[in-house]
Amino acid sequence: MQSDSGVNPQFLPEAMGRPLLSLVLLTYNTRDLVVRCLEGLYEQALSWGWQIIVVDNGSTDNTASVLAEKFPSANLIRSEKNLGFAGGMNLGLRVATGQVIALMNSDVLTSAETLRAAAEALLSCQKAGALSPLLRMPDGRPQPFAFGKDQSPWYLLVRGLKALLGLGPMHQWDVSQPVEVDWVSGACMLVRREVVEQVGLLDERFFLYFEDNDWCRRMRKAGWRVFYDPRFEVIHIGGASLPQRSRASEIYYQSLIRFTAKHYGPVMAWVIQILLKVYRGLRSRRSGSGPEG
Repeated sequence: MQSDSGVNPQFLPEAMGRPLLSLVLLTYNTRDLVVRCLEGLYEQALSWGWQIIVVDNGSTDNTASVLAEKFPSANLIRSEKNLGFAGGMNLGLRVATGQVIALMNSDVLTSAETLRAAAEALLSCQKAGALSPLLRMPDGRPQPFAFGKDQSPWYLLVRGLKALLGLGPMHQWDVSQPVEVDWVSGACMLVRREVVEQVGLLDERFFLYFEDNDWCRRMRKAGWRVFYDPRFEVIHIGGASLPQRSRASEIYYQSLIRFTAKHYGPVMAWVIQILLKVYRGLRSRRSGSGPEG
């Protein structure tokens, strides 16, 4: 990702009059994970004047009281119920003041140094609207489906056929250079604040899944670029706050149909719904693989 702004990132916080970064961390019944996540960056982030926002999305595991005790300088926002990823993150986005806003799941492990370098890289590229570091699973492998192309009906058809024929994924996940993509995962996404002001918050009609696809698509339509950058890496444990597998699959497919209807119209959404029934039937006869295919 080439810098095209001529701006020296070292002076951005002073020049803009805002903290370099606002961290919006979302947790739902992942008390131990969110504590572990914050322990790895809290003190350094505070010393740099960052804004730390933790949204407790209706947890029932005493998360809020533990966080209030261990991290008193964090801005703790508590929802009485689980609002989903988009709804929970929006609570934090509404109060974020940083030049860059980092959205993070509670099961992401990283350092303040990594987030700072990624934020500076984002700001140094004039039309970069969003950036994701490379997501690695705990065993060191790159996380599948961390980025991709727009989930158009044609793309979904090709992806489904490749999955059914055992031809492998649509992308090479372990990239070695920054790549411009259509979308990146919301598990760890850094977004320029001007982008949020221009395109708006996450669409809360997506309770879980496809809210990041939708957001990145809106960014690109507004003229911003989206990058997946392996110069920065984080560990994403994954699945810590998801519902049971069968329920997660149903939510995934519902969100996919909703995404198609929003961006490609109700007729195409109906076509995708029919094709999904066929696809799921064929998949269930084989290995019972997960929703991503």
